[in-house]
Amino acid sequence: MNRIPVVDQDACISCGLCISTCPGVFRFSSSNKSECYDPEGAEEDLIQQAIDGCPVQCITWSD
Repeated sequence: MNRIPVVDQDACISCGLCISTCPGVFRFSSSNKSECYDPEGAEEDLIQQAIDGCPVQCITWSD
């Protein structure tokens, strides 16, 4: 995988949608914000669904 999902924790509202969509990639950090802990925990198309579904658009791809 060349791209890595990145969460802007300042913008995250802790809704948990990305975690429910991709629990193998996202989890809540100790500050109760989403974080990417395993960028290879799911296929890119599933990660993209989490990115597209984020209500505050705080998840992006990084190279």
